[in-house]
Order: sequence, then C-alpha cells, then structure tokens
Amino acid sequence: MSSLSHRRALVLSDEGARHPFRRSLPPHVCATLIAHEPPAPRSIRRIINEDWRGFLAAYCATFVVIIIFLA
Repeated sequence: MSSLSHRRALVLSDEGARHPFRRSLPPHVCATLIAHEPPAPRSIRRIINEDWRGFLAAYCATFVVIIIFLA
C-alpha cells in the first residue's frame, strides 16, 4: 500500500505554472503560451481616469444633442 502513495507522475511538471492543466503541458507548449501571454493589466488609477473621461465625454455629447433637439 505504501508503494502506491509514492508513485511518480508520468509527465514531468512545470512547478512555475499555477494551473494544474498548464503544469501538465510539455515545456515546448508552455514556452509558446508564455510568449503569447497578454501584458499585465494597467494600474487601477489609470483605468479609473479613463472611465471618468469616457463617462464625461458621453454625458457632454448627450447633453449637446438634447439641447440642439430642444432648441
């Protein structure tokens, strides 16, 4: 019974991979996945500033259209 608990995996795993499926992939597949990985997300502050800018642009455009329609 103790020999079953010490069984080795048939595929060498990449311990740097976080997900179990990625850990089971061969090294040449992981290399292409890492090369095509999206860049890290921008800081939260930058996203918030862009959201406010987009909201204000849409608000101002809507306001102008409504004023022109009522005039």
